[in-house]
Amino acid sequence: MKKTLYSMCAAFCLAAVLTIPASALQYTVGAPDDYLFGRPTSDDTIYVTTDEPANTDRSKSAARIPPAFGSPTSYTLNAGELLTPNLVNQNSTTGTVAGGGVTVMPPNFSPNTGGSSIGGSISTGYTEVTDDLYYSGGHLGTLKIPAIGLTVKVYQGTGSSTLAKGAGHFSDTSIWDGNVCIAGHNRGVRDDFGDLHTLEPGDTVTWTTKLGMRTYEVVSVEKVLETDTSDTAATSDNRITLYTCVRDQRAYRWMVQAVEI
Repeated sequence: MKKTLYSMCAAFCLAAVLTIPASALQYTVGAPDDYLFGRPTSDDTIYVTTDEPANTDRSKSAARIPPAFGSPTSYTLNAGELLTPNLVNQNSTTGTVAGGGVTVMPPNFSPNTGGSSIGGSISTGYTEVTDDLYYSGGHLGTLKIPAIGLTVKVYQGTGSSTLAKGAGHFSDTSIWDGNVCIAGHNRGVRDDFGDLHTLEPGDTVTWTTKLGMRTYEVVSVEKVLETDTSDTAATSDNRITLYTCVRDQRAYRWMVQAVEI
C-alpha cells in the first residue's frame, strides 16, 4: 500500500513540474575595452620634416628587402630592393604631388663606388670585379708580405678548389678601392697564411692587380669569430683585410687589417 502511495505522489510531482512553463536563462556579455584589440600595424602617413631628406615616405610601400649581409651596400641607408614594388606610388619616384597634395621625394640613396665625397658626406669605395681584370693565368692579383716571406696569387672566390690554387678573394668585396678582403689556408697542401698571425703593426702588405700596385701597413691582428663578417664591409679608406683559420679552433679566424700608406 505504501509503495503504491509513493508511486502516486511521485507521478503527481512529475506532472506538476511538467506543467510549469519553461523559460530561457538570461546572459549578459560585456564587450572588451578597445585596448584589448590589436592596433593596425600599417602606417600610411607621409611625414613631412625639415630633416634630410625633407619628405620621406614611411608607409609600407617604402619597405625594402635589406642587401646581403657583408655586401658593399649592407650598411648603406635605404639600400635594398623594394618589398612591394607593385604598391609604390609612381609619382613618388619623380618628386611630384601624390595623394593629398604632399610632395613625396624618392629615397636619398645613390650607390657610389668611386670613393668620392658628395655634399660633405663620405662615401664608401668599391671596385667590382670585371672580366678585363683577370690575368691570363686566371688570377686577379698578387699579394706580397715581406715580413713572413709570402708571395701568393689571388683568385676569385673562397671555395676549397680556389684555395687549393692560392689565396681567395671574397667575391662580395672590392677588388681595388675600399676594402679588399682575401682568405687563405694556413696548413695542409697550401699554408700560404700559416704565419699570418705573427704579423705586427707596421709590417707592410703589397697588392698588385691590373689596376696598379698599392702598399698597406698592418694596423691590427685579431682573433675573431668565424661568423663575424663585419670587417668585410665596404670602407671609405683603402684597406686590405686578410683571413685564415685558427689552428684547432674551428669557431675562430685570424684577421689582419692593413691600411694604404
